[in-house]
This record gives sequence, structure tokens and C-alpha cells, in this order.
Amino acid sequence: MAKQLDYHTIREIFTRFQQSEPEPKGELDHVNAYTLVVAVALSAQATDKGVNKATAELFKIADTPQKMLDLGEDGLIEHIKTIGLFRNKAKNVIKLSRILVDDYDGEVPCSRAALESLPGVGRKTANVVLNMWWRYPAQAVDTHIFRFGNRSGVCPGKDVVAVERAIEDNIPVDFQLHAHHWMILHGRYTCVARKPKCNACLIRDLCQFEDKTP
Repeated sequence: MAKQLDYHTIREIFTRFQQSEPEPKGELDHVNAYTLVVAVALSAQATDKGVNKATAELFKIADTPQKMLDLGEDGLIEHIKTIGLFRNKAKNVIKLSRILVDDYDGEVPCSRAALESLPGVGRKTANVVLNMWWRYPAQAVDTHIFRFGNRSGVCPGKDVVAVERAIEDNIPVDFQLHAHHWMILHGRYTCVARKPKCNACLIRDLCQFEDKTP
């Protein structure tokens, strides 16, 4: 685990990220808050590309909780059976759809606690939805951010909650809205798990990772 970087270094890192991609976007396809919740829930232990392929037709016919209930669990499975853990995920999507219809008038709630109360929705999923749909600076820490944060010193921490807190405490607030997207994309395409592409890294000179690849 690297040491926590100082304010000025972190500001320079995110200035470079912002200059490279001013408006980073999440890569999960969705058409509203509900389909975003479903897409993120389906993405656990699956790739965004795989989820997008499975939901391309699904969201054309089931883009609200009631339409998903009308489709039913078996109908949902037919669309998502290429995704890992699809049976359990289908059960959770139907359950959360029922709760949204019964308890929230078919609308997706916009508090972290309410979102986390839904089956199959954890803190990371809730933070993605709060950030991407309501543009709240919530930080969804995944494996890419955890790896990057600890390698670079931007947001080191022994677990995802510690990394989330390090992001909130140390990254300047003017970068907070897009912070997790910049870090996810950097971790997904540059600071990869094996053989990170340090020679192509925007922040190579600022990163504390000791085993930089040539």
C-alpha cells in the first residue's frame, strides 16, 4: 500500500485526468434510473460489455419495475442467461421490482439507505446510481479503484470503505463528481492488474507504484 499523496499532487493528477476526458461516462447502458439499478446489479462479477449485450433487448420491453414484473422471472432469465449468477440475479431483480412498485410507487429512491435496502443492491451499486443518475458525488469503489488507489497513493486503504473515505477526504471537491469514473477507466485500461501500462500512463511521474513497467 502506497502512502497517501499530498493535496497538490492529487490536484495535478485529476487535472490531467480532466484534461484528457472532461466528461467521463459510465459504460453500462441504461435509459432511466430503474434500468441503471438493474444494469449495475447485473454487473456484479460480470463485464459491462456482457451486461450491455444482455440488456439491449431486455430494456426495450422492461424499462420499469411493473414491466419487469409482467415479464416475470423466467422471461428475465431468457435475456440474462449469458451473465454469471443469472438465476440469483433474476430473483433479486424481480424482488427489487416488486418492492419499488409496492413501496415507492414504481420510482427509484434517491437515498443510499433506501437503495441498499433493495435485494441485490449493495453500497457500490447504490453509489453508482446516486452518482450517475442524480449526479451526487458518491464514490463507487470497485476492484479497479481499489488497485489504483493503493498503487498510486491517491486513495490507499485496507478495504473498500477505507478507500471510499480516502477519496472523499483527499480528492478536491471540484473533482469529486467524476473522480470514481476517471479512476475506474484508468484502472480498467491503463493501471491494469497484470503488467500495468505505465509507459502510457498520464500520471507516471506522480504515481508511487514501485514496480512500474518500462
